[in-house]
Amino acid sequence: MQPLPADLPIEGRRMMPWRRSRLGIGRRGESMLVDLRDRILAQGTIPKLPDSWLVESALSSAGGSPFAGDFVVATTRADGRRLEVAVVDVSGKGEAAGTRALQLSGAMGGLLGALPPDQFLPAANDYLLQRDWEEGFATAVHLSLDLETGDYQLRTAGHPPPVVRSAGSGRWHVIKTEGPVLGLIEGVSYDPAGGRLTSGDALLLYTDGMVEEPRRDIELGIDEMLGVAEHLFRRSFDGLAERLAAKVGSRDDDRALLLVHRR
Repeated sequence: MQPLPADLPIEGRRMMPWRRSRLGIGRRGESMLVDLRDRILAQGTIPKLPDSWLVESALSSAGGSPFAGDFVVATTRADGRRLEVAVVDVSGKGEAAGTRALQLSGAMGGLLGALPPDQFLPAANDYLLQRDWEEGFATAVHLSLDLETGDYQLRTAGHPPPVVRSAGSGRWHVIKTEGPVLGLIEGVSYDPAGGRLTSGDALLLYTDGMVEEPRRDIELGIDEMLGVAEHLFRRSFDGLAERLAAKVGSRDDDRALLLVHRR
């Protein structure tokens, strides 16, 4: 191990061993990996929205690793009147998945703000096909939401189905929408499922780590997640994404969750 530079500030000398310990790697490549993690997290920052909307995301990596293949990208369009957000699950785990997630999150972030909703997933699919990665596939769910009317469109690519809660009935419903996994088939299209969020309604988008476990049906995992969500929501929707991600899902898999609530 090389000695620390003589001109490194005391704060830096104290911080470097802590960061290496937290990341679980040596000094070599540390700054690149820290930047990798921070860039992925930055892509998922939710833009400032009208007070009538609460949108939260939560991310958790397999085994507590600092790197994950699950991520969120979000942006607003039409002078802030429309929210575009995608929840994505890249194949693999650890640093390899984190590297692919960084590349894909950067590309998806650009596509999300530049393309009409119906072209976003096809363009992401083309991007993955061009990369020709050994583990070159991903699943995703894309939400396009009109923040004035509450009208939304959802499209999925090999991804677990979104769920919506109606404030009027107090019930959760699975939104059935299907499409091919990203990065496997050329020339695919993705059909939308539409609806409207009214006052009090909520929508959950999530990755399979939230609901899948070995030898268990995914429907049972969704039921468990919704049961916990209903219990937690009775306190408040604020902070629900983090609270739900901490309670539900496999600790051996990456997890990502997005909550959209119309106040």
